[in-house]
Amino acid sequence: MTTRLAFLGGIYSNYHALRAALDDIDRRGVDATYFLGDLGAFGPFPDRVPELLIERGIRGIQGNYEESLSSGATDCNCGYTDPRDNFYAQISYDYTAERTSAPYKRWMGELPKSIRLEIGGLRVLLSHGSPRKINEFLWRSTSPEPFLNRICDEHGADVILCTHSGLHWHKQIGPRRHVVNVGVIGRPANDGRTNVWYTMLTAGGDGLDVEFIPIDYDHAALAREMRNEKLPEEFIETIETGWWTTCLEILPAKERAASRF
Repeated sequence: MTTRLAFLGGIYSNYHALRAALDDIDRRGVDATYFLGDLGAFGPFPDRVPELLIERGIRGIQGNYEESLSSGATDCNCGYTDPRDNFYAQISYDYTAERTSAPYKRWMGELPKSIRLEIGGLRVLLSHGSPRKINEFLWRSTSPEPFLNRICDEHGADVILCTHSGLHWHKQIGPRRHVVNVGVIGRPANDGRTNVWYTMLTAGGDGLDVEFIPIDYDHAALAREMRNEKLPEEFIETIETGWWTTCLEILPAKERAASRF
């Protein structure tokens, strides 16, 4: 029997992309869809994302944003170390915290930190940053196979899914072992394209297939709303051009070299 599951990384209040992704998932037909946290940040009208997820019955886990918002923390605990990254992260968090309603903050606090699944005989673990830490960045270039194998061993998983970094990637590290960063649908993948990405897993008799699916959405409408909400032009430029202008300093050398800035 074949099982197909869809996974949504950081949504960042981009309800336009979320709606487009969910509609695409419905057309393709899947067994279930999951979100991996960071529902708010970056974009406008943060209540629209949980409203849509609840309406569609989508299950998921906390990211660092949900952990912070539900606990009344004063920052996003994003894991940045550079002052410029933290400056923009604080703007994003303050906007989101002020505009996320109390009932949705309580709902966020009830989300699990991880979810375990079994598909095609594989033990699948859903995490936000990594199974070790909610705000850990797992990058393709700095995640060698021995390191990923150790995380799988330590957390009893054949397949680990994560997000947080904003860039999708997949490494198969054995016949039945995979680590997948599912990417994000909240903003582009720093590649000069305005589309965003979600991830589809298909498990069957031949193992596991991982597919990254691009989603086009009305990014011009999102940009207009962001301007009307007086969010930073740096955020809006990313939506309009596909190139990151913030949260760049955290990028490792190889990922930064592929960037415009």
